[in-house]
Amino acid sequence: MRYRILGATAAHDEHGAPVPVGGPRLRALLAVLALRAGRAVDSGALIDEVWADDPPHDASAALQALVGRLRRALGRAAVESAPGGYRLAVNPDDVDLHRFERLARQGTDALHAGDAAGASRVLRQALALWRGPALADLPDRTAAARPEARRLDATRARVEAELRLGHAHDLVPELWELTEAHPYDEPLYAQLIRALRDTGRGADALAAYERARCTLADGLGTDPGPELRALHQELITEPVAGADGRGRGRGRGRGAETDPPLPP
Repeated sequence: MRYRILGATAAHDEHGAPVPVGGPRLRALLAVLALRAGRAVDSGALIDEVWADDPPHDASAALQALVGRLRRALGRAAVESAPGGYRLAVNPDDVDLHRFERLARQGTDALHAGDAAGASRVLRQALALWRGPALADLPDRTAAARPEARRLDATRARVEAELRLGHAHDLVPELWELTEAHPYDEPLYAQLIRALRDTGRGADALAAYERARCTLADGLGTDPGPELRALHQELITEPVAGADGRGRGRGRGRGAETDPPLPP
């Protein structure tokens, strides 16, 4: 069996065919067990995760009934009883979240080792496992915070790898969307500024820096950090490319004359 919790909870048999799981409580139970693949989960923790602030009157009996329904859906051997709770009998790599984390580590290690092409390939494989918000069926979103943070880390690492490979032109639209979604993320702004700079769009790079500076000041009351300040200093002390694409000339000739200005 394989389980998917990077999005709506789903199960698939050994042939890849979907296995119907049932309603939201059953999917929440499976998500909690898959999150801790192969490890016992205390009954109290299961109740807290599945029902959050609205547990039933006899929560222990309700949990037992829910486990019985999950066993009928997946097969009795899939959910094992453990001291004080239950365990999903599965190899962690058969759960998409754990497979994502393994691939994300491999890709990041490749990037640190200087293998940008390998890092890009593996990180793309990792990120392709996502189908929506992590643990989407849990009523409490607290447990999703860590995987969502790892997803953003992996995205930054993949962008860094592709910047090193010379794909700056292709990354600009994505980086704009990412900075819109994460307006206080300085590393993403730095990558956007570098991508614009490396495609000869120095004026837009300066505009992106100013947007980052204003966003940080207005939202957090802080100034840009060392990386953004260093990029800004580099931009203002060297010739800046204008709309005609002339200037620093760091781009690879793609889009310097035709790309639109940075969105407002």
